[in-house]
Amino acid sequence: MPRGFKGNVLPYALLSPAVLATLILVFYPMLQAAITSLYRNVLWKPRDVAFIWFDNYWAILHDPVAWSSLGRTVIWIGVTVPLQLLLGLVTALLLNQQFRWRGLARSLILIPWALPSVIIGLMWSWIYHPQVGVLNDLALRLGLLQAAIPWLAGPDTALYSIMVALIWQGFPFFAIMILAGLQTIPSNLYEAASIDGATTWQKFCAITLPGLKGVLVTAVMLRLIWVANSIDVIYVMTGGGPGYASQTLPLYAFKRTYASMDLGYGTALAVSFSILLLGLIVLYLRRAGKDLE
Repeated sequence: MPRGFKGNVLPYALLSPAVLATLILVFYPMLQAAITSLYRNVLWKPRDVAFIWFDNYWAILHDPVAWSSLGRTVIWIGVTVPLQLLLGLVTALLLNQQFRWRGLARSLILIPWALPSVIIGLMWSWIYHPQVGVLNDLALRLGLLQAAIPWLAGPDTALYSIMVALIWQGFPFFAIMILAGLQTIPSNLYEAASIDGATTWQKFCAITLPGLKGVLVTAVMLRLIWVANSIDVIYVMTGGGPGYASQTLPLYAFKRTYASMDLGYGTALAVSFSILLLGLIVLYLRRAGKDLE
């Protein structure tokens, strides 16, 4: 094979299987979803399928359930991701210290992240159970509560109770990512700062955080996407209830599509949320890119 041909074509030839798989498995379904969202398509009304342009999107603007679900989604993301980051940062800093059984501790911290989401949902549902749950039992024994609280049945507590479960599940991801980033920071920087009389907090602000910027930007972006689209834990623990108290927009799109068999409107909800999430990620990357410069 001529050298010039290898240099110009070979990289594209090697990448072509991955590109082809991405086109088939990702972009084609996305295109199909966008097309479906332009139709009135209810499965139990096969003769009523019609192309209605953007009527589904117009209906979303006048759907109070969609707007309330979007508001809960903002709370869901805005509370869960920062708390996962904070807890993961603290855990990583602790695991980066020298102590006995450090290797075992680093392995055990992965358990919440390794467990399937269905198991997480079931486990925390039992923890929150008003009659046999360990949370109410401990709170009653310690005198923190006078009566058991139905955590997942109360409209004011259901969403935040699920957030605790998701924070517990997701913080090991931040911990491992940040711990890996800590290993790349040269130790001589801390030694030089100690010689200059820097305090622990000053070393954290001047050395640790700048050294972790790249890792934090990537980790936060991934968790934003995963948490925003996370519906499995909510579905297992409450199904979006009571009422709509713990229903996020992706869960509403899922239920509207499969429970009501309304493919057109449900797909329009999913496409709308994808566009909003894409805009959020673009704004985040632009801001994060400026901070990394």
